[in-house]
Amino acid sequence: MIWTALVAMQLAAAAPPLMVSDGHKSVRVATVASANGPMLRADALAPMLPIDVHHDSASSYTIEIWGARLRVEAGVAMVKAGDDVYPLAAAPTVDHGRLMLPLQMISEVFPVAVPNTRWDVTSGQLVVFNVGSSAVTMPRAVAQNGGEVARAPRPNYDRPAANDSRLPPVPTKHFRRTIIVDAGHGGVDNGMTGPLNGGPRIYEKDITLAVANRLGAQLSGRGVDVVYTRTADTLIALDDRGRIANRANGNLFISIHVNAANPNWKDPVGARGFETYFLSEARTEDARRVEQMENAAVRFEDSPSKIDRDDPLSFILSDMRQNEHLRESSELADIIQQSLGKMHPGPSRGVKQAGFRVLVTAYMPAVLVEIGFGTNAREAAFISSPAKQDAIAAAIADAAMKYLDRYEQRVNGVRAGSGPAR
Repeated sequence: MIWTALVAMQLAAAAPPLMVSDGHKSVRVATVASANGPMLRADALAPMLPIDVHHDSASSYTIEIWGARLRVEAGVAMVKAGDDVYPLAAAPTVDHGRLMLPLQMISEVFPVAVPNTRWDVTSGQLVVFNVGSSAVTMPRAVAQNGGEVARAPRPNYDRPAANDSRLPPVPTKHFRRTIIVDAGHGGVDNGMTGPLNGGPRIYEKDITLAVANRLGAQLSGRGVDVVYTRTADTLIALDDRGRIANRANGNLFISIHVNAANPNWKDPVGARGFETYFLSEARTEDARRVEQMENAAVRFEDSPSKIDRDDPLSFILSDMRQNEHLRESSELADIIQQSLGKMHPGPSRGVKQAGFRVLVTAYMPAVLVEIGFGTNAREAAFISSPAKQDAIAAAIADAAMKYLDRYEQRVNGVRAGSGPAR
């Protein structure tokens, strides 16, 4: 008990406080160190912001500040503001009934989604402006990709002069590779359950999360920024996964899944192997089977998708934002298949295409990897082994890096992160 208290005190001491300033006074908000960075109590911002934290359900919360509504869920590394989805470096947590937020949410999401706030990069503090009137304007910010990102409605306010040294221009983030890692299924959606002929029971959602976490660690070790669509056993809407990827300006989207045999096959318990898909119209009966199986997760979602449920590809394949990535997605899928083939005991089932909803809204090279058949007892044991999960993650990470190297050499002649060709 004493040791636990000492560890908690050391963690708290290791995290510097957040400074919040309105030009007249500054308040220090205590933070707590965690494995993924500093965390702070949401209600601790109340002395400087009109913040209301509503506990909506078991793990869902709504944060209201100056008319902006931010929705978060404990254990899920994302925040929703209206129709926008923002990835988080760490998932919000609950400590003794208090909602804890990652500091990154304050420094990156608040200035975009919450009126009257700005992050001062030089001093590392949140600056709060004084509200001067109730009139509402809709300023826009330039995104990293050159487009526009709509900010939340913002009242007019008395802001410091443009040359105020407290508010220097926000520098452009040095470009780094960003890969979105998506663990299939989650929460009430178990995905595949196996194996068919007995043995330790496995659920797809658990295997995909374990492999996704290991894949993220492998990629981080190679100097890549990683954004997870989920980091806990929580259901994330299929369409939201792609939106998370777009918001993070990802370079690649990799979705991890576990396959299941069709019970009507001649030998369903014997089905084995791995395969990688990219987004296009399914051309084979088996591809359509896998497409229907993975897309069935929409039945667990609370609100209907904006995409036509009967024909999710009816318009998306004519959209240039998707079409321009089809060839690149196909190449990435091929490299992943080759890399997995060097370590996977099952046969390669090849590169395939299908209309996976999880890939539809990701406007970047995107693939879905079926790492094995959980319905096969031997393959279920293989993909359940932590050591084999590490090997699978390493193979996919190797493939992703190989693809990025090839692509960047082909397009720019340089590696990403080293700047444009001169």
